[in-house]
Amino acid sequence: MNNSGEMSRMTNNKSKALKLSRLTKLTAALTISAGAALAAAPASAAEHVVQMLNMGGEGPMVFEPAYLKVDVGDTVVFQPTQRGGHNSQSAYVPDGAATWVSPPDSEYKVEMTVEGVYVYVCQPHLVMGMSGVIQVGNATNLDAATAAAEQAAGSFAMNKDRLSKALAQVQ
Repeated sequence: MNNSGEMSRMTNNKSKALKLSRLTKLTAALTISAGAALAAAPASAAEHVVQMLNMGGEGPMVFEPAYLKVDVGDTVVFQPTQRGGHNSQSAYVPDGAATWVSPPDSEYKVEMTVEGVYVYVCQPHLVMGMSGVIQVGNATNLDAATAAAEQAAGSFAMNKDRLSKALAQVQ
């Protein structure tokens, strides 16, 4: 009888050890999977602010900064820091990217989902050269963006070099 009780305890101990071993392996597998998922997850997207100003460091009717480099997935927030009927409107975007037109004097967010160079303007102050450039990731379309910027600058009565200065910063 003593032998069978001992045998039963040994069987129970083996069973517990086996369950514990399986649980340990499962926990390890889940930990590795979670770590791999975190490593593969993209970094949090950033938010960048562009101010729409009546007067800035570069003179009247400006976006500051006039040039901005961001990552794919980041958001650009156009803020009407000084109200004056300003808007933000895409003048050129890379193939596959969405165009935008913001309402006057309203904060407007644009998520940058396609790599390349974007050219934008303030339509009400286009003649004053209110314009800017956003580089998203690599400048895969710099030649086309430069051509579009030259065309847009043809509408400027003043500050004709604003877009070329901003484009000169593209890397």
